[in-house]
Order: sequence, then C-alpha cells, then structure tokens
Amino acid sequence: MLTTLLFDLDGTLLPFDLDSFMSGYFERLTPHLQGYVHSDELAPWILGAMRRVVESEVPHLTNMDKFRRALFDNDSEKEAQIWPIFEAFYDSSFQELQDLTSPTNIAREICRTAYDKGYQLVLATNPIFPKVATQSRMCWARLEETWFKLVTTMENSHYCKPNPKYFLEILDALDLAPNECMMIGNDVQEDGVAGHVGIPTFLVTDDLIDRQLGTFHFEHQGTREDVLRFVKRLPTRV
Repeated sequence: MLTTLLFDLDGTLLPFDLDSFMSGYFERLTPHLQGYVHSDELAPWILGAMRRVVESEVPHLTNMDKFRRALFDNDSEKEAQIWPIFEAFYDSSFQELQDLTSPTNIAREICRTAYDKGYQLVLATNPIFPKVATQSRMCWARLEETWFKLVTTMENSHYCKPNPKYFLEILDALDLAPNECMMIGNDVQEDGVAGHVGIPTFLVTDDLIDRQLGTFHFEHQGTREDVLRFVKRLPTRV
C-alpha cells in the first residue's frame, strides 16, 4: 500500500535549466574565492569533488565529510580558511540564483494535496548541497519544510543518486518497504534507479533529463499537471 511519496526537487518541484543554474552558481561563487582559487580552476575543482562524493561507497562518512575531504585533501589550514567562505556564500550570493528558477504553484499544490491526504513526503533531492542551500531552494519552490518527514542533504546522507544505496538509506531511515513508496522525478537515470530497489517510479517529463545511459522502467510518466491529477486521485489516508 502506498504511504510515502519521494519527490526530487531540482527540475521537478523547482523548474530550472540545470546548465544555466550551475553556470550562475560558479559565476557568483568565483568572486568569493578570489585569492584562493583561480577562476578557471574553480568549476573543475568543485565538480571534481562532487563527482568523488557521488562515486563514493564509504558508508561511515556523510556526503558533507566526503565533499570537504575531496576539496581540501585533509589540508586543515586550507579548509579553515576557505570553508567559512562557502558558508557565507550560501547565505548571500547563492540567494541570487532564485532568479534562474521558475517556481510553479502546481508543485506546491502537489505536495500540499498529498500531505493533506495523509501521505508521508520525502524531499529526495540529490544530497550534493548543504542543508542551507536545500532549504533556500525549497523556499524558492514555495514548499513548507513541515510537509516533509525527511529532506536529504549533504549532512544527513551517505550516498548520492544514481547509487541505489541512496534509496535504501531512505527506506532504512523511515522503516519503509519499497512498495510503500513512489519516487517522482524528472531525471531518467538518477530517479529511475529507485526502481532497482523496488520503488515504483513516476517520470516527470517537464524539464526532462536523460543521459541515454541504460534502460529504466517507469510505472507512470507525465507532466506536473499529470502528477497533480495522480495525487488528487489517491485515496485519503487521514
């Protein structure tokens, strides 16, 4: 019986073009790290660290621990100098990236409807950003944090999509069986892999991302309007 809906955030509940968003991210971060990292080296440095986090199978380190180790390679002095700059960036210039997103009331209505019907919600956004950045993006999408039983972030996650262990960790944290859940997202590979652990999936075709890597089965496909219609048809659990 379906009890829990897992939602991706970026491109699903918060529409935006990923390439434009990441370009804006690095453009705004660069001035903050002037004097520490050359502008031409910034994106490869951060993207390389993110890739190491995504590929990591180390179970006892959070994604935050992995990211900081990947960035600073155990250079505690460098970390002490630079990490506070990252934290200040998320409180300041990162907020300007809201202009690169296109919030939709449909996303808010989907989540509110499901929550009001008694379903448990999980914001299953890829945990490659710290909590503060995830909370900001939730705010831009007009989502209430209280609707979600769990929001995956760098601080509380040990794996990333498309590693199936990311979804297994969610199931374990909430003591759920796969068939109690449904993953709803716009990324064929990152969200579709939930099916590999037995979680039914709904592919959101707005802002679709498909890297043409492997074949994934989706029980449902459609636009955000289709997701809303699907949620409205669900039986009330309250």
